[in-house]
Amino acid sequence: MPAQPMPAVDLDYLQRVLLETLAIPSPTGFTDTLVRYVAERLDELGVPYELTRRGTLRATLKGRQASPDRAIAVHLDTIGACVREIKANGRLSLAPVGCWSSRFAEGSRVSLFTDHTVLRGSVLPLLASGHAFNTQVDELPVSWDNVELRLDANIDNAADAAALGIAVGDVVAFDPLPEFSDSGHISSRHLDDKAGVAALLAAIKMHQESGLALPIDCHPLFTVTEEIGSGAAGALPWDVSEFVGIDIAPVAEGQNSAERQVSIAMQDSGGPYDYHLSRHLLRLAERSGLNVRRDVFRYYHSDAQSAVTAGHDIRTALLAFGCDATHGYERTHIDSLRDLSQLLFAYLHSDPVFASDAAPAEASLATFAQQLEGDAQMANDTQVPPLTEVLGKQR
Repeated sequence: MPAQPMPAVDLDYLQRVLLETLAIPSPTGFTDTLVRYVAERLDELGVPYELTRRGTLRATLKGRQASPDRAIAVHLDTIGACVREIKANGRLSLAPVGCWSSRFAEGSRVSLFTDHTVLRGSVLPLLASGHAFNTQVDELPVSWDNVELRLDANIDNAADAAALGIAVGDVVAFDPLPEFSDSGHISSRHLDDKAGVAALLAAIKMHQESGLALPIDCHPLFTVTEEIGSGAAGALPWDVSEFVGIDIAPVAEGQNSAERQVSIAMQDSGGPYDYHLSRHLLRLAERSGLNVRRDVFRYYHSDAQSAVTAGHDIRTALLAFGCDATHGYERTHIDSLRDLSQLLFAYLHSDPVFASDAAPAEASLATFAQQLEGDAQMANDTQVPPLTEVLGKQR
């Protein structure tokens, strides 16, 4: 932790970056423009970066020590859709990009990107008129097979659509419709993970303006395929020992997250996060006066999970801003994003969890982690009887 008080988060900068990223469509596979935008923000902050072939940005914040270094990841890609079929009537069937329900697509305004132009339209259920279908509308099952895209163009058949250059595989981006309320609530599609992007850039800005030195190198990563599972799989420098993902915390019945707070995920669908790194973040939050929550995410995947699945020998943890209606009509609160930036700043300036991670090949039991101290090991209340006693009773 830095010796001096933590600097304030530039909330105007955070909210401006959030609005500007929301304005740039970026469903998975269509992220180039947003990559360029984030690269420009890093240039403004004086942060060097590398660009992978597929577009992941791997920035570097230099520390007093080059290894073991750490990484913090957010993702630029969002859920969306693509054209699956051009129907005989000129309407378009859709396939989802990312894992989300067609229930949240119905009624949405969208942009369709052909190879040469952009067309506007609406996603509608197949039975879209109450006057024509009456109660049959309520009986239509929820599935992507039961919605279609109606474009705002003179299209009466498949030939008309083809004449406009529409083709299978064209990208469909859903309007974010952001609204910042006086209460501090932020409602928008695609807060996952553009709110995380804004919080990380705000934390980087805090560091760059603080003049404080980092204890070890840190690599902010901006990935482009998290929503389809690969995420940070091929983007990590090989000497990274600590990896903290930044993503969305579902606020719903059965979850422990809250819109106005930050959550530290203890486990998701990929299993538990690293015991020691997660508790390191909890201690940093306590020292910084931040009231964070622990949570377990049941139907959830993150960049951290993809990095471990790819074979990286790293400690992983997940920080998440509280958000209602995830992958739907999302809403978070500026307090959560502010506290996330503050916790990221504290983490940037903290010492590595284990200095011995610098040389994993030389690790031994003398330096290996310990979760239970000797006096904390509990004996069973019911003891196994001595074998001689048991055998004696059988004679």
